[in-house]
Amino acid sequence: MSVCSVTLILGLLIIFFELRNLRTSVHELVYCKNMHGLLEMSPGQCCFKFFTGRIPPKKIVSVIKTHSACLEKAFVIGTAAGRRICVSQSVTWAQEAFKQKQIGDE
Repeated sequence: MSVCSVTLILGLLIIFFELRNLRTSVHELVYCKNMHGLLEMSPGQCCFKFFTGRIPPKKIVSVIKTHSACLEKAFVIGTAAGRRICVSQSVTWAQEAFKQKQIGDE
């Protein structure tokens, strides 16, 4: 086995374990504010647990997409009470809330 092959294999193993550790070590989502029209969060901030209920529109103060590099596409919904809640991007009411907040920010 050549030195290049060993280096490639070691590099892939390191990447695999880093991704695995990232997914299991993130317990709390860190919120980034929506500034200058940026509607995604930084790559290190992803959702791993999702709220399955519905949040009343009056209580929603912000809706931000997680970064496209995250394994699961999600919205982080900020509430009037200061909570940040992860909701899947496949949820219709969350999609509508995201669109409404985009329109309201323009």
